[in-house]
Amino acid sequence: MKKAIFKAKTSIESQKKLYIFLIGLAILGIISGIIFIFLISDENIVQIKDNLTLFFKDINTGNKLDLLFSSLINNLVYVLSIWTLGISIIGLPIIITIFSFKFFFFGFSLSSIICTYKWGGILRSLVHLFPHQLLFLIVLLLVTFYAVSFCLKLFNYLFFKKMINFREVMRKYLKILLICSLTTIFISLYEVYISTYLLNLFN
Repeated sequence: MKKAIFKAKTSIESQKKLYIFLIGLAILGIISGIIFIFLISDENIVQIKDNLTLFFKDINTGNKLDLLFSSLINNLVYVLSIWTLGISIIGLPIIITIFSFKFFFFGFSLSSIICTYKWGGILRSLVHLFPHQLLFLIVLLLVTFYAVSFCLKLFNYLFFKKMINFREVMRKYLKILLICSLTTIFISLYEVYISTYLLNLFN
């Protein structure tokens, strides 16, 4: 147990710059998403408000199985796309783009809900985005970290001839996919059956 903890600690310390880079990128994405609502035209804001109203109505009245299926597909596509792109070097910029976009969208959703529902939007945001969406962002951070790390290992192997244990690295990479996928399923279940119930309290 102590050996495993020591190895994990060493791994975190050795890749600290990557953690800091991704966290900084995530924060920048959220801030950009929050600010973006103030940069668009009044016509677009009206359209966003209409779409949000329709979205919450569909959540409250829609078929739970359909909502669950939609949520699972949407969330798993993010996880699987990033994980798969991590196996190739050329996938690195796409991984960063997907990662940044998701955090941008989170910030934009937050500011849009508050802009639409004013003070009531704060409570709606808390129910709709927390804790499941925040947990999903952590899942994305985890899978992105390992995907980028995998890309860099491949790059060092191909261009700098640094030897790596492919079997061990791939085993850990598959384990991360399993953990993130199972967590994503739990998040979707919470979103559909608990978050929607709490949102009904606002109607």
